[in-house]
Amino acid sequence: MTTSTADTRKLYQQVATSVAAGIAAGQYLVGTRLPSERDLAEEFGVSRPTVREAMIALEIRGLVEARPGSGIYVTEAGPANGGPAPELDIGAFELTEARRLFEGEACALAAGVITDAELAELEVILKDMVGENTLTTAIGEHADRRFHATIARATRNAAIVMVVENLWDLRYRSPLCAAMLGRARQVGVRPLIEDHREILDALIARDPAAARGAMRAHLGRVIDGLLTATELDALERTRSDVEARRQDIARRTAI
Repeated sequence: MTTSTADTRKLYQQVATSVAAGIAAGQYLVGTRLPSERDLAEEFGVSRPTVREAMIALEIRGLVEARPGSGIYVTEAGPANGGPAPELDIGAFELTEARRLFEGEACALAAGVITDAELAELEVILKDMVGENTLTTAIGEHADRRFHATIARATRNAAIVMVVENLWDLRYRSPLCAAMLGRARQVGVRPLIEDHREILDALIARDPAAARGAMRAHLGRVIDGLLTATELDALERTRSDVEARRQDIARRTAI
Protein backbone atom coordinates (compact mmCIF):
# COMPACT_ATOMS: atom_id res chain seq x y z
CA MET A 1 0.00 0.00 0.00
CA THR A 2 1.39 3.42 -0.95
CA THR A 3 0.49 6.78 0.53
CA SER A 4 -0.14 9.60 -1.94
CA THR A 5 -0.03 13.29 -1.17
CA ALA A 6 -3.82 13.27 -1.38
CA ASP A 7 -4.13 10.57 1.29
CA THR A 8 -1.95 11.32 4.28
CA ARG A 9 -3.87 9.19 6.76
CA LYS A 10 -1.84 6.85 8.90
CA LEU A 11 -1.29 3.42 7.38
CA TYR A 12 -3.43 1.69 10.00
CA GLN A 13 -6.34 3.98 9.06
CA GLN A 14 -5.94 3.14 5.38
CA VAL A 15 -5.95 -0.58 6.13
CA ALA A 16 -8.95 -0.23 8.47
CA THR A 17 -10.88 1.75 5.85
CA SER A 18 -10.12 -0.82 3.13
CA VAL A 19 -11.17 -3.76 5.30
CA ALA A 20 -14.33 -1.91 6.40
CA ALA A 21 -15.17 -1.30 2.74
CA GLY A 22 -14.66 -5.00 2.04
CA ILE A 23 -17.01 -5.86 4.88
CA ALA A 24 -19.65 -3.44 3.57
CA ALA A 25 -19.30 -4.80 0.02
CA GLY A 26 -19.77 -8.39 1.16
CA GLN A 27 -16.18 -9.43 0.54
CA TYR A 28 -16.01 -10.36 4.23
CA LEU A 29 -19.37 -11.64 5.48
CA VAL A 30 -20.71 -11.18 9.00
CA GLY A 31 -19.71 -14.17 11.10
CA THR A 32 -16.77 -15.14 8.92
CA ARG A 33 -13.10 -15.03 9.80
CA LEU A 34 -10.87 -12.38 8.25
CA PRO A 35 -7.66 -13.41 6.49
CA SER A 36 -4.70 -14.03 8.76
CA GLU A 37 -2.48 -11.22 9.95
CA ARG A 38 0.28 -12.41 7.62
CA ASP A 39 -2.05 -12.45 4.60
CA LEU A 40 -3.44 -8.98 5.34
CA ALA A 41 0.07 -7.59 5.79
CA GLU A 42 1.09 -9.00 2.41
CA GLU A 43 -2.12 -7.82 0.72
CA PHE A 44 -1.74 -4.23 1.87
CA GLY A 45 2.05 -4.12 1.84
CA VAL A 46 2.35 -3.06 5.48
CA SER A 47 3.93 -4.45 8.64
CA ARG A 48 2.10 -6.80 10.97
CA PRO A 49 1.98 -4.24 13.81
CA THR A 50 0.15 -1.92 11.38
CA VAL A 51 -2.40 -4.67 10.70
CA ARG A 52 -2.84 -5.15 14.45
CA GLU A 53 -3.55 -1.47 14.96
CA ALA A 54 -6.04 -1.54 12.07
CA MET A 55 -7.86 -4.52 13.56
CA ILE A 56 -8.06 -2.87 16.96
CA ALA A 57 -9.44 0.27 15.28
CA LEU A 58 -12.14 -1.85 13.61
CA GLU A 59 -12.82 -3.58 16.93
CA ILE A 60 -13.34 -0.19 18.58
CA ARG A 61 -15.87 0.62 15.82
CA GLY A 62 -17.69 -2.65 16.50
CA LEU A 63 -17.06 -4.14 13.05
CA VAL A 64 -14.92 -7.08 14.16
CA GLU A 65 -14.05 -9.04 17.27
CA ALA A 66 -11.01 -11.05 18.31
CA ARG A 67 -11.71 -14.63 19.35
CA PRO A 68 -8.86 -16.18 21.34
CA GLY A 69 -7.40 -19.21 19.64
CA SER A 70 -9.22 -18.57 16.39
CA GLY A 71 -8.73 -15.12 14.86
CA ILE A 72 -10.64 -11.97 13.91
CA TYR A 73 -14.30 -12.29 12.93
CA VAL A 74 -16.71 -9.86 11.25
CA THR A 75 -19.51 -8.85 13.61
CA GLU A 76 -21.24 -6.02 11.72
CA ALA A 77 -21.65 -5.03 8.07
CA GLY A 78 -21.03 -1.31 8.60
CA PRO A 79 -21.97 1.56 6.22
CA ALA A 80 -22.43 0.86 2.52
CA ASN A 81 -19.23 2.63 1.48
CA GLY A 82 -17.12 1.29 4.33
CA GLY A 83 -16.74 4.80 5.72
CA PRO A 84 -13.44 6.41 6.59
CA ALA A 85 -11.63 5.07 9.62
CA PRO A 86 -11.96 7.66 12.40
CA GLU A 87 -8.82 9.40 13.60
CA LEU A 88 -7.88 7.38 16.64
CA ASP A 89 -4.66 9.26 17.19
CA ILE A 90 -1.53 7.41 18.22
CA GLY A 91 -1.08 3.65 18.43
CA ALA A 92 0.89 1.97 21.19
CA PHE A 93 3.73 0.95 18.87
CA GLU A 94 4.26 4.53 17.65
CA LEU A 95 4.03 5.88 21.17
CA THR A 96 6.52 3.43 22.66
CA GLU A 97 8.91 3.97 19.78
CA ALA A 98 8.85 7.72 20.50
CA ARG A 99 9.29 7.11 24.22
CA ARG A 100 12.30 4.90 23.55
CA LEU A 101 13.93 7.70 21.59
CA PHE A 102 13.20 10.58 23.99
CA GLU A 103 13.37 8.83 27.35
CA GLY A 104 16.62 7.07 26.52
CA GLU A 105 18.35 10.41 26.04
CA ALA A 106 16.54 11.96 29.01
CA CYS A 107 17.79 9.15 31.23
CA ALA A 108 21.36 9.69 30.03
CA LEU A 109 21.13 13.40 30.80
CA ALA A 110 19.57 12.76 34.21
CA ALA A 111 22.41 10.41 35.17
CA GLY A 112 24.83 13.31 35.26
CA VAL A 113 22.75 15.67 37.41
CA ILE A 114 20.31 13.60 39.49
CA THR A 115 20.35 14.27 43.24
CA ASP A 116 20.51 11.83 46.12
CA ALA A 117 17.00 12.91 47.13
CA GLU A 118 15.65 12.05 43.67
CA LEU A 119 17.38 8.68 43.76
CA ALA A 120 15.76 7.99 47.12
CA GLU A 121 12.39 8.98 45.65
CA LEU A 122 12.88 6.52 42.80
CA GLU A 123 13.61 3.75 45.31
CA VAL A 124 10.26 4.43 47.02
CA ILE A 125 8.42 4.53 43.69
CA LEU A 126 9.98 1.23 42.65
CA LYS A 127 8.54 -0.41 45.77
CA ASP A 128 5.12 1.04 44.91
CA MET A 129 5.37 -0.49 41.43
CA VAL A 130 5.67 -3.96 42.94
CA GLY A 131 2.26 -3.53 44.60
CA GLU A 132 0.62 -1.97 41.56
CA ASN A 133 1.66 -4.88 39.36
CA THR A 134 -1.13 -6.92 40.97
CA LEU A 135 -3.75 -4.64 39.37
CA THR A 136 -5.20 -5.31 35.91
CA THR A 137 -6.26 -1.77 34.96
CA ALA A 138 -4.48 1.44 34.00
CA ILE A 139 -4.74 2.46 37.67
CA GLY A 140 -1.84 0.07 38.13
CA GLU A 141 0.40 2.36 36.10
CA HIS A 142 0.58 5.35 38.45
CA ALA A 143 3.90 4.37 39.99
CA ASP A 144 5.31 3.51 36.57
CA ARG A 145 4.45 6.99 35.31
CA ARG A 146 5.89 8.62 38.45
CA PHE A 147 9.14 6.72 37.96
CA HIS A 148 9.61 7.97 34.40
CA ALA A 149 8.39 11.50 35.20
CA THR A 150 10.82 11.76 38.12
CA ILE A 151 13.70 10.89 35.81
CA ALA A 152 12.52 13.53 33.33
CA ARG A 153 12.38 16.18 36.07
CA ALA A 154 15.87 15.19 37.19
CA THR A 155 17.21 16.48 33.86
CA ARG A 156 16.42 20.07 34.98
CA ASN A 157 15.06 20.66 31.47
CA ALA A 158 11.45 21.84 31.30
CA ALA A 159 11.10 20.94 27.61
CA ILE A 160 12.11 17.33 28.28
CA VAL A 161 9.66 17.15 31.18
CA MET A 162 6.87 18.43 28.92
CA VAL A 163 7.65 15.93 26.15
CA VAL A 164 7.75 12.96 28.51
CA GLU A 165 4.55 14.02 30.30
CA ASN A 166 2.75 14.55 26.97
CA LEU A 167 3.78 11.12 25.73
CA TRP A 168 2.32 9.58 28.87
CA ASP A 169 -0.88 11.62 28.47
CA LEU A 170 -1.28 10.20 24.96
CA ARG A 171 -1.55 6.73 26.48
CA TYR A 172 -4.95 7.73 27.86
CA ARG A 173 -6.17 10.27 25.27
CA SER A 174 -5.84 7.97 22.26
CA PRO A 175 -8.60 5.32 22.12
CA LEU A 176 -6.40 3.11 19.94
CA CYS A 177 -3.42 3.30 22.28
CA ALA A 178 -5.60 2.80 25.36
CA ALA A 179 -7.20 -0.28 23.80
CA MET A 180 -3.85 -1.84 22.91
CA LEU A 181 -2.30 -1.16 26.31
CA GLY A 182 -5.45 -2.34 28.08
CA ARG A 183 -5.31 -5.62 26.18
CA ALA A 184 -1.67 -5.99 27.17
CA ARG A 185 -2.48 -5.63 30.88
CA GLN A 186 -5.35 -8.11 30.58
CA VAL A 187 -2.98 -10.81 29.35
CA GLY A 188 -0.48 -10.13 32.10
CA VAL A 189 1.95 -7.60 30.62
CA ARG A 190 3.18 -5.44 33.51
CA PRO A 191 5.94 -2.90 34.10
CA LEU A 192 9.10 -4.98 34.51
CA ILE A 193 10.52 -4.40 37.98
CA GLU A 194 13.90 -5.78 36.94
CA ASP A 195 14.09 -3.31 34.06
CA HIS A 196 13.39 -0.36 36.34
CA ARG A 197 15.92 -1.67 38.86
CA GLU A 198 18.58 -1.66 36.13
CA ILE A 199 17.64 1.89 35.15
CA LEU A 200 17.87 3.04 38.76
CA ASP A 201 21.19 1.29 39.32
CA ALA A 202 22.64 3.07 36.27
CA LEU A 203 21.41 6.40 37.65
CA ILE A 204 22.91 5.63 41.06
CA ALA A 205 26.22 4.94 39.31
CA ARG A 206 25.88 8.29 37.49
CA ASP A 207 26.62 6.42 34.25
CA PRO A 208 24.91 8.16 31.28
CA ALA A 209 25.70 5.40 28.76
CA ALA A 210 24.39 2.66 31.04
CA ALA A 211 21.30 4.73 31.88
CA ARG A 212 20.53 5.31 28.21
CA GLY A 213 21.03 1.62 27.42
CA ALA A 214 18.87 0.45 30.32
CA MET A 215 15.99 2.75 29.38
CA ARG A 216 16.12 1.83 25.70
CA ALA A 217 16.33 -1.88 26.52
CA HIS A 218 13.34 -1.53 28.86
CA LEU A 219 11.15 0.18 26.27
CA GLY A 220 12.29 -2.32 23.66
CA ARG A 221 10.92 -5.05 25.90
CA VAL A 222 7.69 -3.08 26.25
CA ILE A 223 7.37 -3.28 22.46
CA ASP A 224 8.02 -7.02 22.65
CA GLY A 225 5.24 -7.31 25.23
CA LEU A 226 2.83 -5.45 22.97
CA LEU A 227 3.70 -7.74 20.09
CA THR A 228 2.81 -10.75 22.21
CA ALA A 229 -0.33 -9.20 23.73
CA THR A 230 -1.82 -8.04 20.44
CA GLU A 231 -1.42 -11.28 18.49
CA LEU A 232 -4.32 -11.39 16.04
CA ASP A 233 -4.19 -15.04 15.13
CA ALA A 234 -3.36 -17.58 17.84
CA LEU A 235 -3.00 -20.28 15.18
CA GLU A 236 0.06 -18.44 13.85
CA ARG A 237 1.88 -18.26 17.16
CA THR A 238 4.86 -20.29 16.13
CA ARG A 239 8.33 -19.42 17.28
CA SER A 240 9.47 -18.45 13.78
CA ASP A 241 6.54 -16.09 13.25
CA VAL A 242 7.08 -14.36 16.58
CA GLU A 243 10.76 -13.94 15.77
CA ALA A 244 9.90 -12.47 12.36
CA ARG A 245 7.61 -9.91 13.98
CA ARG A 246 10.24 -8.91 16.48
CA GLN A 247 12.80 -8.52 13.72
CA ASP A 248 10.36 -6.23 11.93
CA ILE A 249 10.15 -3.99 14.99
CA ALA A 250 13.90 -4.29 15.62
CA ARG A 251 14.65 -2.77 12.22
CA ARG A 252 12.64 0.31 13.18
CA THR A 253 14.12 0.67 16.64
CA ALA A 254 17.76 0.02 15.71
CA ILE A 255 18.79 3.65 15.65
